Amino acid sequence: MNSTVRKINIFLLFKLPSAFFCGVRVKNINEMQCTVSVKHRWINQNPFNSIYFAVQAMAAELSTGAMVMNQVAKSGKSISMLVANNKSNFSKKATGRIDFICKDGHLIENAIRQTLATGEGQTFWMKSIGINEKGEQVSEMDFEWSVRAK
Repeated sequence: MNSTVRKINIFLLFKLPSAFFCGVRVKNINEMQCTVSVKHRWINQNPFNSIYFAVQAMAAELSTGAMVMNQVAKSGKSISMLVANNKSNFSKKATGRIDFICKDGHLIENAIRQTLATGEGQTFWMKSIGINEKGEQVSEMDFEWSVRAK
């Protein structure tokens, strides 16, 4: 099964409605890269007139997690996935449209292969960079994913 942008965005509506109603949307996805976008609006703002950090985290996590979901589904095996840890750095106010880009899809397949071979959980870190409309980095978030064969 290969998830499309449309399927993932519909998934958001039903399984992660807070992200959907805050405007988080997948723009493009393949095995190596995913881009998720969110625009500053009233519903996702903080008191400082920028995107609330938790909304940025939802978008950044989705840019990593959507690729993990795709690889788990592609394996055809029963594998659990979970964010084990995360780190964030905010360098600029997030206003306008912010794209969160993750290019770490190459890390997933090996972890899945290892957990299927050993039965032990595997962890790996994936980075998502938030870029504003001017091309400036506004945030950087790292997520430690854990995958384990059930």
